[in-house]
Amino acid sequence: MDLFSSSPDHAPLAYRMRPRQLADYIGQQALVGEGKPLRHMADTASVRSMILWGPPGVGKTTLAEILANASGAQLEALSAVMAGVKDIRAVVERARALAPTPVVLFLDEIHRLNKSQQDALLPHVESGLFTLIGATTENPSFEVNSALLSRARVYVLKPLAHQELVQVMRQALADTDNGLGARRISVEGGVLDALAHASAGDARRALGLLETACDFTTAADDGETLALSVLADVIGYQTSAFDKQGDGYYDLLSAIHKSIRSSRPDAALLYIARFIQGGGDPLDVIRRLTAIASEDVGNADPRALPLAIAAWDAYLRLGDYEGQRAMAHAAIHLAVAPKSNRIDRAWKTAQAFAREQPQLDVPNYLRNAPTKLMEELGHGDGYRYAHSEPDGYPAGSAHDCWPEALPQATFYQPSELGHEKRFSAIMAWRAARDAEADAQR
Repeated sequence: MDLFSSSPDHAPLAYRMRPRQLADYIGQQALVGEGKPLRHMADTASVRSMILWGPPGVGKTTLAEILANASGAQLEALSAVMAGVKDIRAVVERARALAPTPVVLFLDEIHRLNKSQQDALLPHVESGLFTLIGATTENPSFEVNSALLSRARVYVLKPLAHQELVQVMRQALADTDNGLGARRISVEGGVLDALAHASAGDARRALGLLETACDFTTAADDGETLALSVLADVIGYQTSAFDKQGDGYYDLLSAIHKSIRSSRPDAALLYIARFIQGGGDPLDVIRRLTAIASEDVGNADPRALPLAIAAWDAYLRLGDYEGQRAMAHAAIHLAVAPKSNRIDRAWKTAQAFAREQPQLDVPNYLRNAPTKLMEELGHGDGYRYAHSEPDGYPAGSAHDCWPEALPQATFYQPSELGHEKRFSAIMAWRAARDAEADAQR
């Protein structure tokens, strides 16, 4: 099967300009450059099962075609969106009939196969009946069965660099067989740079924009001219959408969180803006800000959590436009605020300690005594009401509220940053009062 065979004269420019050999392939030099793994496979005609992981328009399908042709294999292509177990079985039967001719199965969007469909592939990949080349825009470690993943090498394809996109478009403008070369189009300065910028690393998009732009050329003495002035209507408003169930969503939230933790307000605002422009829900950001307030700022700035909650409330009350400003307000405050993870550390330590203490009895003096019987059992006996104590503190280890049978442990240790420095001083003063009270016993 030839992925490039149908109606090339009427196909979109991006389809017509797919390279047939690695010498014409632009981008992914870490994989197809001299001495690199996919170049070696093509040169030695020994293609191995693999998964090509990368965003749209970076050459996954093209690489599959080139590698299959270079190895002399029969190429079978399926789209996981439409293929079922029946289609996979049909490929298996054709591969058996073709033996010993090698067969490469290109499976586009492999992440969309369910478990049973992936399981149907496994024995035939393992036996070598065919070589599998899967393509996916999603993280294969989450979307592909571990058994299948262990039998296929994962190669990561990157968005094309700006100059690589310009090179792709220049190639299309010069190609007289499949591209636009016969029209002798000259482009004004800045045109290809603007189209490359709008394409965001996607060669298919770059060629699509170029093809559309070339519908607005003007006649010249020796061909046609593409003016910079027409690009505003061609490019239009550039959205930056991402799959809200995919890695892009979680990567941006991670970037927001880590930028704030690193006290970089400008970076945090950039990733928040990108997240929202890509279609992300601002409430997802505000929920993350609320978590950051306790996890990363904590008592170094006790105002952080109330401010995050206030931003949440403001967003719900004001609506999206004004609410986004409240969200930015909270993000900037959290990024600039002193940082402390001592609350997070204290809580995790306490959880681990409690798991190891199945017999944890509350001391009698801390127990509730709502009935006469419970009073007679000593519940509440010896409890010291803090507001009746000097300085509002019941000093001494006899009233440390710790279970008597458990070894003493310290979970919360305030830092010397921000407001926690004052917490540290208060706790040190109380420890000194405890020591004085114990000495007087």
